Amino acid sequence: MRPNRTTLLLPLAPAVTRRQRSGLRRRATRTSVAGATLLTAVLLSTAFPGVASATTPVQLHTAAPFAVLAGTAVTDVPTSAITGDVGLSPAAGSKYAGLKKAEVTGTIYAADATGPAGAGAVDNPGLLTQAKNDLTTAFVSAAGEVPTTTYVTGDNQLGGKTLTPGVYAFGHATTANLTAASPLVLNGNGDPGALFVFQASSDLVTASNSVVQLENGAQACNVYWVVGSSATLATSSTFVGTLMALTSATLATGATVQGRILARNGAVTLDANVIPTPPTCAATTTPTTATPASAATTAAGSPSTTAPTSGFTGSGGSAAGATPGTAIATSATVVPTGFPHTGMGGAARGPSADLIGLGILSLAAAAGVTGLVARRRSEASES
Repeated sequence: MRPNRTTLLLPLAPAVTRRQRSGLRRRATRTSVAGATLLTAVLLSTAFPGVASATTPVQLHTAAPFAVLAGTAVTDVPTSAITGDVGLSPAAGSKYAGLKKAEVTGTIYAADATGPAGAGAVDNPGLLTQAKNDLTTAFVSAAGEVPTTTYVTGDNQLGGKTLTPGVYAFGHATTANLTAASPLVLNGNGDPGALFVFQASSDLVTASNSVVQLENGAQACNVYWVVGSSATLATSSTFVGTLMALTSATLATGATVQGRILARNGAVTLDANVIPTPPTCAATTTPTTATPASAATTAAGSPSTTAPTSGFTGSGGSAAGATPGTAIATSATVVPTGFPHTGMGGAARGPSADLIGLGILSLAAAAGVTGLVARRRSEASES
């Protein structure tokens, strides 16, 4: 007798409709496009790190040859030793007090013919106006850099620190932003183009015998201090860099500055100070002033103007107009108020942000086109 056959009934898988298959393919296409776009962004951010945090070189242009530049007065208690030009504008030349020609290796410029008697002041209001305008532009540029480090309001925020290139912001100090307890060391990391920008949101005060020193390739011509009100360098302090004060700058007895003292709106007060020319830095961009046909060519291959008689150059480039009556190239006057913080800071030695953005858009578009082609092929195979 044959055994009964048993039929095993298995559940059938539900049929996948054409519409369902089309939907699955569309979702897969969208996922691949989104993934490609995300991958593109990740790869580009890895390839170009820290572009936004780079600092832009500060351009002084016609203000670069000035060791001292003021708005309302220049007062000196002899004997100071200044290497570079001295300028006063828009105040009249009669607002010079105590400064003698023998104290200045350079030219003393006045906005009119009332310069100090016996000081050999040169009347050149056009040069002074342009220099003050360029100072304003440089001030705004430095103030607009995004800080890499911000120090809280307090005493001696800068003392005892060894800083690498970057933008450093700080506020008011109870006693001084830098005391004599320990120096502020600026380490260039072996890069002669290392840039340091310091932003004082209110005043800047250094204590007696305080020291700012350079090491490992850092140069005074690449150090900038932008001060939101006034600056005071106390007795026998040693300072480095270009100081740009919105209001005034006061140097107490024996203070030494390897750089420049530039006051936009107020006075510069000196007392037996030494302000030597900072080491020469190669110009990073072509200055706004006209380039003579005989100008030398820089290592980078771009022309540079002939240095003025004071030997003052710096990263802002050299200035035309060392001779009275020389034509000066003009630029738009910028007169901000307060202590502006504008802009995001450019990429000094990094790739262009515009090119990076264009690359992202191009790759995203390519990914989208690839997805669209895949989708159309899928629909064609279903029909």
